[in-house]
Amino acid sequence: MTKTFHGRPIVKGEVRAKAAVSHGGFNPLASIVTAGTPINRKGLCMDQNNADLYKKVVTGKALCLPEIIGSTTGGMVLYSVCKNGYGPACMLYSKRADTLGVSGAVLLANWSEKPLVVIDELGEEFLRCVQDGMTVTTKPDGTVILED
Repeated sequence: MTKTFHGRPIVKGEVRAKAAVSHGGFNPLASIVTAGTPINRKGLCMDQNNADLYKKVVTGKALCLPEIIGSTTGGMVLYSVCKNGYGPACMLYSKRADTLGVSGAVLLANWSEKPLVVIDELGEEFLRCVQDGMTVTTKPDGTVILED
């Protein structure tokens, strides 16, 4: 199966990665702040309140989510984790992305060689269709392609 969605590109780019799906809000501080440290070398999601991602690897994945939740540190957590090579390959939102979460991706786009691609407003059908392990491809125009 191949399915195509169109969203709003916030940080443009072309990425091909396996999906990691959260149907609830994603809290960067609770989920990935320890990624790449001695206690979490694999980049696992450590948020016990996120049943979809808990103890799953998010490093290098196409993180598919409705929205970011949590504190105002979310953007800096994303920036730091991605800058150190343990962040997701991209973040794909079914809803409109919040400015605090997006701030980390915008900083990466301007201050590093490897931006964190962010596309939002993909719609609820996107989250109903995408499944863990699917291959996800993003295009700079906001197109997202899902493949089994």
